[in-house]
Amino acid sequence: MLSPVTDLSYLQAIVMGLLQGVTELFPISSLGHSILIPAWLGGSWADLVTQGDSPGHTPFLAFVVALHVATALALLLFYWRDWVVVVRGFFTSIRHRSLQAPGARLAWLIIIGTIPVGIVGLLLDKPLRVLFATPLVAAIFLTVNGLVLLAAELLRRRQEVKAQRVARASGSRADARKAAPRRIDDLGLGEGALIGSAQILALLPGISRSGTTISTGLVRRLDHESAARFAFMLATPVILAAGLLKIPELLAPDARAILGQVLVGSACAFVAALLSVAFLSRWFHTRTLYPFVVYCLIAGVVSVVHFA
Repeated sequence: MLSPVTDLSYLQAIVMGLLQGVTELFPISSLGHSILIPAWLGGSWADLVTQGDSPGHTPFLAFVVALHVATALALLLFYWRDWVVVVRGFFTSIRHRSLQAPGARLAWLIIIGTIPVGIVGLLLDKPLRVLFATPLVAAIFLTVNGLVLLAAELLRRRQEVKAQRVARASGSRADARKAAPRRIDDLGLGEGALIGSAQILALLPGISRSGTTISTGLVRRLDHESAARFAFMLATPVILAAGLLKIPELLAPDARAILGQVLVGSACAFVAALLSVAFLSRWFHTRTLYPFVVYCLIAGVVSVVHFA
């Protein structure tokens, strides 16, 4: 077992910070990779997984909390203009009891989409981590994650072809509009709850939060760019709240002994998350989930074979 004070090295802090910042936003599961990468490396790296799933407080848990808060702050910074509109829209919707103001519908979509995962996360997050946080289980779920992404792309394409066929056959402008990709403001509140609830699956190591929400958004006929933007904005309050609820762990006496590692890892997670969301927002403007499908299937199957 690691000595919690001295054996979380700066190298490990940097690697884990970069890993968190990238895999939290790429649809490949941060939780799954935080288990699989140390397990592949072995030695003291593998012991990080054991620390992360200890029943009580450990300094490493405080470190993980800091990484999540840093990731959420990067998302807030990247979408700060959107969040200003959303906050204004929320208060305007309360005042006028209407969703017509800019940002009002998105505000309520985020609120309604966050409630289910918030409740389930509070009840089941730790039990699920303790039960399923093994390399083999994470590898299996990572493979499943690839299949989920693949199914979403295939279903989205099938819907698109069918809608276009109907529009061409009818020659109607209404049918042509139905065939066009939807935007976030086209979603009903029930659809927001459905897409937000998909985040619950990410409590399983290997299943990606952004992957499930983007996939569900695609099935609801959002275009890739809108599905990704909604997924990232949905993730922000969940990640931030999960971190803030555990802030006391950062203030524990034993956590102060790795304050330097916490700060370095958090800085790496912040920068990696900021670069990742910038890259992905451009990527989904014209591209699809297929490269991530290939990665998850290959990495998942190879890991299953290795850890079986």
